[in-house]
Amino acid sequence: MIMISSSLIVLAQILIPLGIINVWLVRAARPTGYRGGSSTSLKAEFRAYGLPDWAYGVVGFLKLSAAALILFSLVFPSLRFLGGGVMAGLMVGALAMHLKVKDPAIKSLPAVLMLILSLCLIL
Repeated sequence: MIMISSSLIVLAQILIPLGIINVWLVRAARPTGYRGGSSTSLKAEFRAYGLPDWAYGVVGFLKLSAAALILFSLVFPSLRFLGGGVMAGLMVGALAMHLKVKDPAIKSLPAVLMLILSLCLIL
C-alpha cells in the first residue's frame, strides 16, 4: 500500500479547490496558455473538444462539487475519497480531451498535477 504523508494530503485538500475555483470561477472567460486547442475561454475550450454545450455545465458542476467535497474533507475526512475520486476521474477526462485535439504536452500540465494531487487523496 502507498503511504502518502499527511502534509501532502492537507496540501492537496487546499490546492485542488483553489485551482478549480481559479479555473472555473475566476478565469473561465480569460485566455491562458493551457486552454485546449486555440480556445480563449473555458466555454470555447469545450467546443474545441467537440463536446456538446451541456457538457460545460455538467463538468463545471461536477468539478466545483468535487472541489467542495475535498475542501470539506479537511473537517470531515470521510469526504476525501469521494471528492478525490470524482476529481481524479474528471482529470483523466481532461487529459483525454487534450490528447483528442493533439495539444502539446505543456497544456496538459495542470490536469496532470491535479490528477496527481487527487490520487494522493484516494491512495
